[in-house]
Amino acid sequence: MLLTIVGILIGGFVIGGLARLAVPGPDPMPVWMTILIGFLGSILGGIVGKILLGRTGGFLLALVGAIVLVILYRRFVQHRPVTGPDAQRWPR
Repeated sequence: MLLTIVGILIGGFVIGGLARLAVPGPDPMPVWMTILIGFLGSILGGIVGKILLGRTGGFLLALVGAIVLVILYRRFVQHRPVTGPDAQRWPR
């Protein structure tokens, strides 16, 4: 049970970190938010994969789901655009 939880945390951190690197510009957020975005992105990718492919998604769909969540976080929580010169500024 403990190893499962640790695996979920590490997987969420890796997926969330890669998603943050994929979206240009600074994304200051705590580690727990990176893990949460990675975990929820994995769930989102799994659901999309199940609907479109008939089986759960893998690493790539989990990463795409997390990238979508990073974009939504930046747009609606940080109130910054995703592209353009304002995407490179730090949130206020």
